[in-house]
Amino acid sequence: MIEIGRLPNERAAQALVDYLKGQNIDCKVIAAEQGVSLIVIHDQDSVRAGIEFQRFIQNPYDEKYLKASWDNGDTNAKFDYGAPTLQLLTQFITGGGPLTLSIICVCILVFAGFNLGFANPIYEYLSFFNAVPGTELTDFWRVFTPSLLHFSALHIIFNLLWWWYLGGKIENKIGISPLLTLLLVAGTLPNILQYVIGGPHFGGLSGVVYGVVGYTWIMGVKRPEKGIGLPPALMGFMMLWLVFGFTDMFGLSIANGAHTGGLAIGLLQGLIDSRRRA
Repeated sequence: MIEIGRLPNERAAQALVDYLKGQNIDCKVIAAEQGVSLIVIHDQDSVRAGIEFQRFIQNPYDEKYLKASWDNGDTNAKFDYGAPTLQLLTQFITGGGPLTLSIICVCILVFAGFNLGFANPIYEYLSFFNAVPGTELTDFWRVFTPSLLHFSALHIIFNLLWWWYLGGKIENKIGISPLLTLLLVAGTLPNILQYVIGGPHFGGLSGVVYGVVGYTWIMGVKRPEKGIGLPPALMGFMMLWLVFGFTDMFGLSIANGAHTGGLAIGLLQGLIDSRRRA
């Protein structure tokens, strides 16, 4: 058995399966991580089926597929579209990779602890150097862990949505290594910059978020074949938000150093990775 391709939903796949059945090609549909996979039963039919798969993608509404569904379709076939909640959960899981989802879970757990009466011990353990009297340079994790702290629902939702949307793209389409590098570098150096500019009392994944924003934008421009990119409107929005942070227009305490440092790191890593052949 050979997989000839994948389609976003079972109904679309069934139309092609019905057509292939009329061509004496046995094919079945199985669930995949994203959509469904079409499997040819007999290996000798894979080439013909693969050619027809490409034709189907180019013109899925061709009358021959509709006719095949009438002629060869199984009237007892059932299509499971799933409950809306299950669909959203599936989309959320498949939209991110292990690293993306792990960081989301950690941030949510930390935020939950903050709001369940453990704010002081969590802050004392995760905040930056000198944020708590008695901390020492040997507490090396404190350079990174402020990135896991969020102080409001809007703060964590904004950061985690961007992290899931862009971090998931990077991890799924390029790999875990560039995302891990972004997480560690953009989650530490911008924190140091923020400490120098505004002191130790800050937190949030914003530096990393701006890192993945810069990286995604550069890779989309320089290496569009990688399959990631940031629409100009979204890039414009993030740049406006970066500028507004320096104006104090909204009366919010914004970690401008972390934002700017994260963006610079993302752009730099994007330029470096875009030059690689692989």
